[in-house]
Amino acid sequence: MNATTNVSFDLSNKIALVSGGSRGIGKSICKALAAHGAHVIVASRKAADCEQVAEEIRQEQGSAEAMACHIGDMENIESVFEAVERKHGRLDILVNNAAANPYFGHITDTDLAAFNKTIDVNIRGYFFMSSIGIKLMAKNGGGSVINVASINGVKPGALQGIYSISKAAVISMTQAFAKECASMGVRVNALLPGLTDTKFASALVKNDEIRETVLKDVPLNRVAQPYEMAGAVLYLASAASSYTTGSCITVDGGYLS
Repeated sequence: MNATTNVSFDLSNKIALVSGGSRGIGKSICKALAAHGAHVIVASRKAADCEQVAEEIRQEQGSAEAMACHIGDMENIESVFEAVERKHGRLDILVNNAAANPYFGHITDTDLAAFNKTIDVNIRGYFFMSSIGIKLMAKNGGGSVINVASINGVKPGALQGIYSISKAAVISMTQAFAKECASMGVRVNALLPGLTDTKFASALVKNDEIRETVLKDVPLNRVAQPYEMAGAVLYLASAASSYTTGSCITVDGGYLS
């Protein structure tokens, strides 16, 4: 098979940073990237939780390290990329997965604290993680950014108003960065997960009434598992998606179809 037709998911010698990598979808993404050869920087607010995932990866013969990262803190964002550049000299893959969803209720009852936290993490955090990360990628010829958005960004979830609004912004942000950063050698895409069995989504998954209401509109008629999101990220991170940028890959069991 010649080079022009070879589809490769190999990530050997790639440096990948995954925010929110200590559990749920983020943890599955970390393990998938490492299994295909990337050195994975598992990032989240609690360094001990990140180290646990990194150690699991190392026990599975992968390469990983832990790094504390709170994407709602601008100084922390800057220090993280400084540390990555100082230690590795490059960044090839950035997965913006960390997110906040502090409020569940009627949209008109959203208080300022919940509003600010959601915006600071889900919009401002993603924006500056991408902005600083892309500049580092460009120094070494480019890379791939994957934003974990949500189907709520397309069809707002009931009682999840500000979260849904923030994820719609992530979709727009993905497209804006994709257009302006292609010339820098950086591709920017998004993953839109459907209802997934994680601690983050436990308010929905563990509520029988809400879960069954959602599943009525899911053709596959079940909640996803975190590992089922990792394949799409692997595709977007690898050379297999070399002509893909500004795209949103929906992994939702058919909910939006």
